[in-house]
Formats: sequence, structure tokens, C-alpha cells
Amino acid sequence: MATLDQTEPTPVPLAMQRRRNLPAGAALGWLGKGWRDLWNRPAPSLAYGIAVFGVSLAIIWGLFALGLDYILLPALAGFMVVGPLVAIGLYQKSRDIEAGQPVGLGRMVFVQTASGAQVWFTGAILCLLMLVWMRAAVIIYALFFGLRPFPGLGGVFSMLLTTPEGWGMLVVGTVVGGLFAAFSFAISTFAVPMLLDEKTDAFTAMGTSISLVWNNLPVMLAWGAIVLGLFLVCVATGLLGLIIVFPLLGHATWHSYRAIR
Repeated sequence: MATLDQTEPTPVPLAMQRRRNLPAGAALGWLGKGWRDLWNRPAPSLAYGIAVFGVSLAIIWGLFALGLDYILLPALAGFMVVGPLVAIGLYQKSRDIEAGQPVGLGRMVFVQTASGAQVWFTGAILCLLMLVWMRAAVIIYALFFGLRPFPGLGGVFSMLLTTPEGWGMLVVGTVVGGLFAAFSFAISTFAVPMLLDEKTDAFTAMGTSISLVWNNLPVMLAWGAIVLGLFLVCVATGLLGLIIVFPLLGHATWHSYRAIR
């Protein structure tokens, strides 16, 4: 009797399973799909963007009112850390469009996630990460300028660009801020959509997000550059650009998740 070949197939490494080999240009495709979703019943998305713009202005006003204007620039950078959580309603709209479900602002505000409260636990981690970054920025300032009072937004740029201490702070701050930004981007860009769409826990979602980003680095670097560039456009317009850019990036992030996951 012939013996059956019981050789088991070689298991595919997890890294290979999560490698999509997408070209960097695929990120532009995600942006295009986000633009399409934005203008598919645009009122809820634009309302979402207006709300984010209004809350951002209120926070900035509060910082000035409390004399905390020295953390404004780190706070703006920190916005990118918590942005994926804030955009969860936009993921919901894109998900509904994809599934042929009715689209409405109510469903975007009162989101029912597959993972329940795990998404809010992830949000707490992201908020903590933002607070750590803001504290690190204050420490970096103190290391280079000691007890010198913060000169205000009108004088901070000349202080940074015309003194050796300022240039040193710019270099160190950029490196440290870049590390914070890279880490927060890696743990959150797919974790929040995943928690919305799948029943899992926060740490599994964040670990999966890091793995997906690492194993699809070319397209994710391109996507990160697009997100950063559009955020700088928002800053240059006094955050008014958030009304369009934030919903656009939110919808596009959902499509990046669907393409990579």
C-alpha cells in the first residue's frame, strides 16, 4: 500500500502574511477614495470637520487664557497623536458607505464599535502619550534655555533661529518629536479602525498596527508624509483647513486600513 505524503506545508511567517507589497503611490489612491467618501453626503463629514475646528480653537484659546501658550506648539504636534481616535466617526461613515448602510451624523457621533470599550482604553493610552510628549517638550526647552521666560509666540521663532541654543533645541526637539510621532503613528493608524471593525483588545490592535506599518513601510512612509503635509496646510491656514482636511484624512485612513489589513 502506498504511503500517503503527510508532509505539512511550510508555515508562512507572520511578517510575510502582513506584507502587501503596495507601491508608495497607493497612498494617493487612499486619499482619492477618502475624497470620494467626503463628498458622498458631505454634510455629516463637514459638520464633523467644523466641530474639530471649533474644539481646536477653544483649546488654543484656553491655553492662552491660562498662560500656557508655551505648550501651544507641542500641543499642535500632539493633536496628530490623538487624531486617529477623534476620527473614529469618519471611519464609521466610510464603513457604512462600503456596506451600503445609511449614512448619518448620529451614527458618526454615537459609534458602536465591535470591540466595545477597548477603543476608549486605546484613546486613554494615546492621550497619555500626548501628555508625555508635551512634558518632554517643556523639559527640552528647560535644558537649552534654563529658567529664561518663554518669550511668547511673537519672539519664540527669532529666539530659536538666531541663537545657538535655539538651533540646538530645534535639532533635539525635532528628533525627539519625530520619535514620538513615529511611535504614535505606528500604534494608532490601524488600531482604532481595527477596534471599530473587529472584536479584539487594545494591545492586540496596537501590536497589529505596528506590525502592519513595519511590514508595509514604503507605502506607510508615503502615507505619513501626506498626513504631515496636509496637517501643516491646516496650521498655515490658522486651522481653518481642518474643516476639509480632517474629514478627508479620516475617510482615507479607513481605506488605508482596508487595503493593508
